[in-house]
Amino acid sequence: MSGKFHTRLVTSLGRPEERVPLNIADEVPVRLVFNDIFPYGMMMMTPGDVEDFAFGYCLTEGILDRSDQIRSVEVSDGDDGLTLNVVIAGECLTKLLGRRPRAQTGHSSCGICGSDDIPAVDTPGKQPFPLTARIAPDAIRRALHDLDHWQELNARTRMVHGAAWASIDGQIHLIREDVGRHNALDKLIGARMRGGALAEGGICLLTSRYSYEMALKTTRAAMDTVVAVSAPTDRALRMAEQMNQTLIAIARHNRQFVFCGGARLIS
Repeated sequence: MSGKFHTRLVTSLGRPEERVPLNIADEVPVRLVFNDIFPYGMMMMTPGDVEDFAFGYCLTEGILDRSDQIRSVEVSDGDDGLTLNVVIAGECLTKLLGRRPRAQTGHSSCGICGSDDIPAVDTPGKQPFPLTARIAPDAIRRALHDLDHWQELNARTRMVHGAAWASIDGQIHLIREDVGRHNALDKLIGARMRGGALAEGGICLLTSRYSYEMALKTTRAAMDTVVAVSAPTDRALRMAEQMNQTLIAIARHNRQFVFCGGARLIS
């Protein structure tokens, strides 16, 4: 498997004699196959924590509902990239076989690229999150303050996204990083699934904008509080409002904006 980053020598603009070593994050094609028989598509991602990605992706794509519906994940190296063979329960495979595979390769910036079905903002079958006042603003600020210290790959490369999980007191416990923001979130969700912690309350922190696809993923993973460094799209905001999700965005160390779900915050 390729390393997460590589060191390259570059020159400064206007100073060709000056050679500077810089770390750059890698991205590789990862081919998804289910039960050895059903190719589902290909994603570009950082070659790390790919088993977590398999779990999170299967949940956020609606392929399964529980971690025990994945029997095994086998990772194999190819000439240029990886193959993930995900063995899922029979009833999940039957449902999956009725779908059309993604129409194109998913890039690192893609979420629902290549998909024929665009879910509605008011997603059927999903109950809004209960609104309970239990998170203090200081907890949000604590998590934001500590986020940079947890981004080890980004500290080396300055080019990857992070998705982190903090407890309701603002203490970060887990992070996943990737060149793709959707991949980082899927990896985080998958890691929490594998640890049996998906139902525990807390705060999801994202170093990216909060797009519609990201809102789909967080709501499917029962994340009722999201803090994003950049702004949400209007469609993502409407979904967050429909789901009673607390969305805090354009979040910086010294200022944060509550877009919806303020009733969950302790005043």
